[in-house]
Amino acid sequence: MLYDKPAEVLRDPFQKVKGLISTMISKLEKEASAEATEKAYCDDEMRKTDNKKSELDDSIEKLSTKIEKMVSKSGSLKQEVAELNSELAGLAKETAEMDSLRLAESAASTACRNDLELGLAGVRKSLTVLRNFYAAPEAAFVQTDADDEQMTSLMQQAARQPAAPQKAEKSTGAGSAIINLLEVVESDFAKNLATEDAEESDAQTAYEKHTQANKITSAQQTQDVKFKTQEFTALDKSVSELSADKATEVQEVTAVNEYFGTLKERCIAKPSTYEERKNRREAEIKGLRDALSSLESAALMEIGSRSRRSRSLRGEKLQVA
Repeated sequence: MLYDKPAEVLRDPFQKVKGLISTMISKLEKEASAEATEKAYCDDEMRKTDNKKSELDDSIEKLSTKIEKMVSKSGSLKQEVAELNSELAGLAKETAEMDSLRLAESAASTACRNDLELGLAGVRKSLTVLRNFYAAPEAAFVQTDADDEQMTSLMQQAARQPAAPQKAEKSTGAGSAIINLLEVVESDFAKNLATEDAEESDAQTAYEKHTQANKITSAQQTQDVKFKTQEFTALDKSVSELSADKATEVQEVTAVNEYFGTLKERCIAKPSTYEERKNRREAEIKGLRDALSSLESAALMEIGSRSRRSRSLRGEKLQVA
């Protein structure tokens, strides 16, 4: 009987519905928690990946700029070394030509000097003989065969002379003219010899000065070539090392971009945003909770009504009895 089973009378008539609603709420809350966890994961991974990508991009840009500057500097140094080597080759050629020219000039000067010295010696010897001849007393000018032979050799080599007489008379006027003429020739020879010596000395001094300047320039340029070669060799080595570093970072950027694309597909490529889904879910949960609250209120009212009817029926039964 109804009165014998108060538990059945008081049982919530919406218990099953409320249970279904509570289950739905729990499921939605679990999904919300899982999606919030996913959102936090996505936000963190996207942030870290984006930061890593920016860091790598900045590093690659800096490496590229550094490599470009090094390559440019190395190219400039190589050009300078090429120009210096060309100048050194020019100096070497110029020095060789100067050496050859100086040898030729020196040989020519020596030959000319020898001729001048020989001519000057001959003129001076002739002057000595003539001066002695015209300065000696008349008796002393009895020509011997040796005297005739000497004069013939110096002054009349081209003509055959007749036998000299035992005595010769001096012609003072003609002798003076010959002596004056030979003195002019002697002066010319001496001037030419002095000029030749001065020109040879000046040429040798200029040659030595120019040669020394070329040696200094060559030594400086050789050192420049050495240091510049060392510098661009070191730059080329650094460029090679930095290029390897850049290639590694480019590979890493590629991997990061691939991972970033995967994250986008997982975290961004959705029909609706997280906030939209969150708002819908919260509204759904609120609606379910409101419905559950209404059901709970209705159930309490139903239970109260049943309880009142049960007490009323029980009172009537007692009065009848």
